[in-house]
Amino acid sequence: MSTPTIAPVASAAVDLRGVSKTFSSRREDVEVLRAVDFHAGAGEFVSVIGPSGCGKSTLFSLIAGLTIADAGTVTIDGRPLDPDAHPVAYMPQKDLLLPWRSVIRNVTLPLQVMGIDRAAARAKAQALFPLFALDGFEDAYPFTLSGGMRQRAALMRTVIQERPLMLLDEPFGALDSLTRADMQDFLLDVWQRFRHTVVFITHDIREAIYLSDRIHVMTARPARVRMVVEVDLPRPRTPQLVATPEFAALETQLLTALREENAEMRLHERVR
Repeated sequence: MSTPTIAPVASAAVDLRGVSKTFSSRREDVEVLRAVDFHAGAGEFVSVIGPSGCGKSTLFSLIAGLTIADAGTVTIDGRPLDPDAHPVAYMPQKDLLLPWRSVIRNVTLPLQVMGIDRAAARAKAQALFPLFALDGFEDAYPFTLSGGMRQRAALMRTVIQERPLMLLDEPFGALDSLTRADMQDFLLDVWQRFRHTVVFITHDIREAIYLSDRIHVMTARPARVRMVVEVDLPRPRTPQLVATPEFAALETQLLTALREENAEMRLHERVR
């Protein structure tokens, strides 16, 4: 396997302190986040779980600078977030590959938007294709790829931007269980090579435990951080880890918390 010629990426710490966000419409005001405190250290893999609709994606929008908090602060490496400085790369659940562009042209699109010469962007991407197990598919079109291959291409498009912070919003949610397990191991391999700071949204408790250094559990809306769970399990992670008592204890702890918050969310919806 050839060694990618992508430059080393400096990781970044992200901190939210007392962050609140309410969305207003003609019909009502919806308080989504209330006094959220959140931390991901430089080079860490941190996951966020919580009831569906509690505000996890809003949290990402704030970190990415796409939404402005009503209260509180968002800092990257101790400095107020400056979206124009482009410290964040964002990968949504859907791969969003453009069907009329080949894989390599999809991967290099962010670089071209950044003003990088097309030939230079292509050379940088070409070196990464073996690492992402896509060598030979540079000129293929998205419709010819499997789901896992499409997600690897989307992840490559995220990594190639060389941002110190990557936000991954449930990127494997649409995959079958076997492909998802393969992608989890693949993501860990990429992270261990490049050591970006990764913040990862998932609804899958086992996925969160398997991948993470730390897990933030969000409450029902208006969301706060109910608990922060340290995942003190050895790395590199292997599939056998899932069968250990330590893994099971973490899973039970998180499942109990999520069931309670889901019940709270349903109660809130009935009251409304």
